[in-house]
Formats: sequence, structure tokens, C-alpha cells
Amino acid sequence: MKAERGRGTLAKDKPPILGLIRRGGDVVLHMLSNVQQATIRPIIQASVAAGALIHTDEYDIYARLETWGYAHKTVCHAHGEYARDEDGDGFGEVHVNTIEGLWSLLRSWLRPHRGISQGKLPLYLAFFQFVHNARRRGKALLGTLVGAIVT
Repeated sequence: MKAERGRGTLAKDKPPILGLIRRGGDVVLHMLSNVQQATIRPIIQASVAAGALIHTDEYDIYARLETWGYAHKTVCHAHGEYARDEDGDGFGEVHVNTIEGLWSLLRSWLRPHRGISQGKLPLYLAFFQFVHNARRRGKALLGTLVGAIVT
């Protein structure tokens, strides 16, 4: 059976997760208690440099990014827009495909761990974030992991 579409909530036992990623850079993942601007603002301000350009979908939670000091561009999935070429060079600069790809990887990684409690989900997210940001797999990850624990 397919999962219900839409945004997750703690009450539906599908906690919302905020993900921020720099193209070619690190990811930041946070399980949220709710999906409100007051909840995401401190996370964004702690993770993203003031004045940075942020690309999002059209979800209205991101409506105040410009008033918070960020440049902001959106793609409108509801209108079938997934990437937009703004300078005519044939490359769709405005997109959220980087984070969408990360969500796909995260879902695949979590799937074998069926039934993760809300209390433990932040630990799983933190480990996934660490592994993604370390950019190492297999035996190469072990040294990085031990180094992070020892320091």
C-alpha cells in the first residue's frame, strides 16, 4: 500500500524533517516538532550564511526567507516545474533536485530499519548526515568515524 501523500506530522507518526544541502557540499538534517516558520528559522540561520541564495519548492513555510536576509528562488512543482533556466544557457540553475535526491537516498537507507521510533529518529538522521558529509564508504568510513569519536 502506498503511503499517504503530503507533509508529515508527529501525530501521524511521520515526523517532518528539514533538510538543507549546499550543492556539492554538506547536508544538515533536523527532525522538527512542527512545520512552522518559527521552528525552521533558527535552524536556517545557524546553518546558512546570511545573504545566501536558497532554492526551495513553493511551500509557503519558506515565504519569509527574504525578510530573514536570504535571496530566495522557487520552483513550482504544482505547475510541473522542476528546474528553470534563468540565463538561457540551457542549464536549469533553479531547482531542488539536490535535496530531492538526498531524500531518496535517506528513504532507501531507512527502509531496512523499519519501525524507527520518533525518539531514535534524530540519531539515525545524525548518522546519515555524518556519513553523507564524510563522503567515505565501507572501510574508509571506519577511520573517519573513529576519528570523530576520539576527538
